[in-house]
Amino acid sequence: MNERIARIERNTKETQISVSVNLDGTGEGRFATGLPFLDHMLDQVARHGLIDLEVEANGDLEIDAHHTVEDIGITLGQAFAKAWGDKRGLRRYGHAYVPLDEALSRVVVDLSGRPGLEYEVNFPRARIGDFDVDLFREFFQGVVNHAGMTLHIDNLKGRNAHHIIETIYKAFGRALRMAVEHDPRMGDAMPSTKGSLSG
Repeated sequence: MNERIARIERNTKETQISVSVNLDGTGEGRFATGLPFLDHMLDQVARHGLIDLEVEANGDLEIDAHHTVEDIGITLGQAFAKAWGDKRGLRRYGHAYVPLDEALSRVVVDLSGRPGLEYEVNFPRARIGDFDVDLFREFFQGVVNHAGMTLHIDNLKGRNAHHIIETIYKAFGRALRMAVEHDPRMGDAMPSTKGSLSG
């Protein structure tokens, strides 16, 4: 099996982002984004996805966190796409339900080659600490646009905003882990009746 590792650097006038991904890792993570709460969420993706993940970011946080969060999502999506290549032999689909106390979320992934985000999450408050909860959607939109995946995120229950978003990032990691697994019954076949998953 080929190594499924990628490193992407993305530099703009607003941000400098570096992402390294190993889809066949052990869940090791290293994060330095300048946004501690986002670091905590990215660590959930690594641990629950068994993906080795490193993210470094320098952004215009003196303005706000929007550019940094969105550009991390973009760069992470590019790294995923490069790491899984043409997707031959992969399960393609993944799903997970994750609870945390009163909160419950469902995430479903399709490595379809077509970017699409369905995001149904209602937070009880606008900020978690000093982190704007609107930016979570921007993060996932950046991921799907550049990974070429269809992603459905639904928070089914929850009263605590921290619990809600943590269930989403954990479920995303677990759903992605399932989708990128090699299916031994598929062999080296393309998991598509079209013969391609490029869009």
